[in-house]
Amino acid sequence: MPRIQRNQPKAPLQDRLMLEAMRLKDEANELPPGSLRDARIRKARQAVTACHVNEWLSSPGLQAPQ
Repeated sequence: MPRIQRNQPKAPLQDRLMLEAMRLKDEANELPPGSLRDARIRKARQAVTACHVNEWLSSPGLQAPQ
């Protein structure tokens, strides 16, 4: 009988997105100006925006219509 693998619980999405954004910003700061650096900065901004959208969607003020 195959054994079921259980992963450890992951950090909340908001935390993972912010860590990814910080990592990408650090990478971008080490790169010379150019398209690769711009791509890292863009990805970092996308992660921060995703974090804000996630926060907005999980807020208690946002409820389904009844």
